[in-house]
Amino acid sequence: MKNSSPNVHDVERDPNLFVWFLTLVVLGFYAMTLYNEPASRQLISLIPFTALILMHIILHWLLGRVTEDTRKVIWYIIVQGILAFGIVFYAQNIGMIFALYMGLIGEAVALFKLTRRGFLAGVFYLLLLAASLVQFSGWESTGMLLLGTIPMVVFVTVYVSLYMRQHEAREQALALAAELETANRQLSEYAARVEDLTIANERQRMARELHDTLSQGLAGLILQLEAVDAHLNNDRIDKARSIVANAMLQARATLEDARKAIDDLRQAPPDDLDAALRLEVTRFTKATGIPCTCHLDAIPAQSETVIETIVRTVAEALSNITQHARAKNVELHVGVKEDRLQVTIRDNGQGFDASSIPAGHYGLLGIKERVRLVNGEFEIHSDIGKGTTLRIELPL
Repeated sequence: MKNSSPNVHDVERDPNLFVWFLTLVVLGFYAMTLYNEPASRQLISLIPFTALILMHIILHWLLGRVTEDTRKVIWYIIVQGILAFGIVFYAQNIGMIFALYMGLIGEAVALFKLTRRGFLAGVFYLLLLAASLVQFSGWESTGMLLLGTIPMVVFVTVYVSLYMRQHEAREQALALAAELETANRQLSEYAARVEDLTIANERQRMARELHDTLSQGLAGLILQLEAVDAHLNNDRIDKARSIVANAMLQARATLEDARKAIDDLRQAPPDDLDAALRLEVTRFTKATGIPCTCHLDAIPAQSETVIETIVRTVAEALSNITQHARAKNVELHVGVKEDRLQVTIRDNGQGFDASSIPAGHYGLLGIKERVRLVNGEFEIHSDIGKGTTLRIELPL
C-alpha cells in the first residue's frame, strides 16, 4: 500500500545531509558516554549499548525505503522510540536523552510536517523522553527538565519546518528550471521546423510564380529550334530563318515575363485589395485587348496573406486566359456572401475538360495551394466551347 500523502517523501528528497548530521551526533554522544561512564565499557553493557546504537543509525539510513509504505513509517517511529529508550537506559547520560529525542522529533516533523500524524509522533517521543528523564533523575527533577525541553522542541520544530520549506522551494525551482530548459529545447526544435517549412513554402511560391513564364516559354523555344533543325537538314533556309525570327521574339517575351515574375516576388504584398485587382485587370486589358468587366463590392479589411492570395489568384487566372482561353470577354466579381469572401473569374473562351486537367498544369495547382493555406475552397467549371468559371471562397 503506497502512501498517498506527499509529505512522507520530503525527507527522501535530501536524506544524506540530515542522516549524516544525526549519525555524527549519536556517535559523538556514544563516544562521550564511553569516555565518561566506565560502566558502559563493560562487556555486559557495551555489547547491547553498541548494538542499539548501530540499529538506531542503520534505521536512519534506511528511512528512504521506509517512507515508501505508511505502515512501515508507523513501525519505524515505534521501533526508533524503543531503541532510543534502550540506548538511554544503558547510557545514563542526559545529553544522549536530548540528542536522541530531539533528532527523532525533528525527523517526525520532516516526515509529516505540522499535521496530526506529526503531532502524534512528537507526543510519542515526548512521552518516552519524560520516561527517560524519570529513569535518569527521578520524579523530583523531571518537571523542571520538561519545562526546559519545551523551548528546545519549539526550536527544533520551527527550524526543521523552515528548512523543509526552503528545500521544497529549491526543489520546485530546480523542477521549473528543468521544465524551462525542456520548453526552450522544444521551442528551438519548433523554430527549426518553422524555418524549414518557411523555406519549403517559399520554394513552392517561387515555383507557382515562375511555372508558366519559364517552363512554357522554354518548351515553345525547344519546339521551334527542333523545327529549325529539321528545315536546315532539308535545305529550307528561308523557312528556318522565319522560325528563328519568331523564336527570338518568343525568347525576348519569355525573358520579359521572367523579369516581371521576379519583380512580383520581390515587391511587398499589396495592402489595398480594390486597387491591386483593378491594376491587374488594367494590365490584362492593355496586354491582350480583351475587355474585362470588374465588379468589386465593399470588402471588410483583410490580412496581407488573404489579399495576396486573392490578387495572385486573379493574376494567375487572367494569365491562363491570355495563353489558353481565346476568350473575347472576361468578368471578375469579388463580393461577400454568408460570411464568406467570394472571388469569381468567368470567361467565354474555348473552355476545356475540367475533369482531366493535364499533368504539369502548375497554374491551377498553385491556386489550390494558395487557397488551401488560408483555409479557403477552390472550384473550377469548364466545358469545351462554353468558357470557364473559376471560383474561390475564403473565410472572412
